[in-house]
Amino acid sequence: MMGEENQPIGDAQATPSSSATSESANATSTDAAQATQESGSVGAEANLESASSLPDSIPMEEDDTDYEAEFMKLRATYAAKERECEALKGQADDAQNQYLRLAADFENFRRRTQEEREKLDVQAKIATLGELLSVVDNFERARAQIKPQSDAEMNIHKSYQGVYKDMVDRLKKIGVAPMRAEGKEFDPNLHEAVLREPTAEYAEGTVIEELVRGYMIGDRVLRHAMVKVAAPPEDAEGDSGAGS
Repeated sequence: MMGEENQPIGDAQATPSSSATSESANATSTDAAQATQESGSVGAEANLESASSLPDSIPMEEDDTDYEAEFMKLRATYAAKERECEALKGQADDAQNQYLRLAADFENFRRRTQEEREKLDVQAKIATLGELLSVVDNFERARAQIKPQSDAEMNIHKSYQGVYKDMVDRLKKIGVAPMRAEGKEFDPNLHEAVLREPTAEYAEGTVIEELVRGYMIGDRVLRHAMVKVAAPPEDAEGDSGAGS
């Protein structure tokens, strides 16, 4: 009996101990919560104090710049640069005009030089060909005057006529061409009148005979043709009357 009574007593003693432990834990949690709340309150108060210490507005620095004076300076600088640009433009125009004048002068100089060189070339060619034309004249006179009588003379005739033909062909290749003056009107630019023959067969001023053949080289006279020109027949009657 004593043993059974002691067992419940032990249980009764254990139950109050557990309740005490639970109460102690609850008290600890409550204290921690209160501490946290108090810490938050302290932080909020500190933030409020920090915010209240800031000035109501940030003071702005005073601007002492004279904008009107600065604008006038910029305007004066712009005007100066504009005048400088105009001056440089004028210099560029002068240089361009000078270049154009020099280019025109050079072109004229080049053209005159080319013309003078061409004239000198033609004059040198005319002087050289003039000497050769004398040789051609001799061949033509020989052909007109000499009549071969034998086979040997004919062979000689053919030989120098071959040389004559070769020379004429070479003259043609460089632009030399003979004039055909007979039957044409006398032209002092092409012909040289050495004789006048009164005749009713031809009109006055007509070339009757070409005594020495003239030659052209291109459109230039290489040698004037020496010609006989028709004169009116009354000149012949006047000459005969004067002679009687």
